[in-house]
Amino acid sequence: MAVRVFTIGYENATVDEVLAALRTAGVKQVADIRAVAASRRPGFAKSALAANLASVGIGYRHFRALGTPKEGRDAAKKGDRATLERVYAGQLDLPQAQAEAEMVKAMVAESPTALLCFERDPAMCHRSLLIADAMPTHDVEHLFA
Repeated sequence: MAVRVFTIGYENATVDEVLAALRTAGVKQVADIRAVAASRRPGFAKSALAANLASVGIGYRHFRALGTPKEGRDAAKKGDRATLERVYAGQLDLPQAQAEAEMVKAMVAESPTALLCFERDPAMCHRSLLIADAMPTHDVEHLFA
């Protein structure tokens, strides 16, 4: 049986909606794969998110090197998947990103883990690219809040 990895994007969602989706799925850990763990959306900046997750018994870790560089984020906003893929492939070649990908794989193997980023649509987010590259044999469940 393949290991399952969850993903979730918080675009257009409240913290309570995200927490509910994670809890319903049985997620125990969140791997924040944003390059910049800041947000204008209340409750989604790194410290606030970690506290909100802890309040419902979910662990939190930030993996900055697995985030998308600005050029990739801009491409995602425009719906330019080809540029997103090219930029993110370069990011995943970096030694720190490779090391962090191994850490995330260990988290996923240890307990139910969700990769978190902003975009609601996993097809327009680098979290799908990360899974395809680092966890190609894993079962994937995309959560929506």
